Amino acid sequence: MKKVYCIGELLIDFIAENQGNDLSKADVFTKKAGGAPANVACAIAKLGGLSKFIGCVGPGQFGSFLLGVLEDNHVDISLAQRSKTFTTIAFVSIAEDGERDFVFSRGADKKLKYDSSIKNSFQDNIIHFGSATALLGGDLEAAYGRYFFDALTQNSFISFDPNFRADLWKEEEAIFVKKCMPFIQKAHLCKFSLEEAQLIAGKTNLEECCDVLHEIGTKTIVITLGGDGTLLSTENTKHKIPSIPVTPVDTTGAGDAFIGCLLYQISLLHDPMQILEDIDLLKGMVKEANKAGALTTTNFGAIPSLPNLEQLQAIK
Repeated sequence: MKKVYCIGELLIDFIAENQGNDLSKADVFTKKAGGAPANVACAIAKLGGLSKFIGCVGPGQFGSFLLGVLEDNHVDISLAQRSKTFTTIAFVSIAEDGERDFVFSRGADKKLKYDSSIKNSFQDNIIHFGSATALLGGDLEAAYGRYFFDALTQNSFISFDPNFRADLWKEEEAIFVKKCMPFIQKAHLCKFSLEEAQLIAGKTNLEECCDVLHEIGTKTIVITLGGDGTLLSTENTKHKIPSIPVTPVDTTGAGDAFIGCLLYQISLLHDPMQILEDIDLLKGMVKEANKAGALTTTNFGAIPSLPNLEQLQAIK
């Protein structure tokens, strides 16, 4: 089994209770652990995979709480760092259909320092670049880029999820797109939401989006479409993989559950590059990942809602 290294933010999600999707009306919040790379690491570990988290949290009880959540979910936190800066916080509101609105207060996540000693452990393993905040500058962006170079030189299987958050890139979407390009060019697997695919490709038609993204360089694309399933695209073929019917209450972490489940399955392969040649294998993996994403929407909070292997296998 390959190890999966997940690089980026671990933060506190303060989820607004019982007021829909308007944060201005919220006065009661529930504290949850969050951050896309941390969610992915937990998704992999809860299914029985080997995940390691690389990121930075702040001092005090919030930082300890977050690292404790990862440990409780069997994620290796030996590469996590702590900063004197306060732990990053996201305020999240949830509409009746489970869709979310975010406001970020950035802190320690941007303080991640590059650790050159990690490079050799990337050899022949899987590296997931799925941070929502990693392209915003600071130490984190510098470390992110250097780890990306390390992954390229260590024969790693590279996964990229841009995790676009509109609140973080107001009127600077073009900069976000530009910063995504090197990752899309070199990644073996790219996961996009519908909004991300259209933003980065500059197209509205999904097949045209895929063609543009393949031209940039990525070999395998998955575009998650919520209840409509996932569009799987390679350079030679495109397939719509259906999801399972659920009644969503909170879509937070659904995409992370999806890519986490997909990477878990890839980590079981002797050679992860096999998915680039075996489309039927990949279609089956995406079908399972769709289940993981759907199940995660049926409860509140990303990490507590991530399915374990028994729950996943119970869905036929």
